[in-house]
Amino acid sequence: MSSVSPYSAQHVASIYRRLLRLSLNWTVRRDIWRKQALEIRAKFDANKNITNPREIRALIMEGERQLAINRHPDPYIPPSRPGGSKYERNVPPRLDNPIDGDY
Repeated sequence: MSSVSPYSAQHVASIYRRLLRLSLNWTVRRDIWRKQALEIRAKFDANKNITNPREIRALIMEGERQLAINRHPDPYIPPSRPGGSKYERNVPPRLDNPIDGDY
């Protein structure tokens, strides 16, 4: 029987990235956010050598719980991304020949 956790390293990395993005939603200044990012990284590094599947499962559940609890009601969306304030604001003109009356 294998002692491999049912949770992949990709899942853990996904939680890490989502926690970083979540903290960036709550913190406007990058210098303050950087300290929070280092704290998040330290927590993940402190638990990277755990091999007990139950402990791993509990840590992943805690990470998912933190994401749910601290979810921002109005997350930051970069202006040029879908849903951003500048998304498709200046759409380039069509380059094909317009059909008569379709200007």
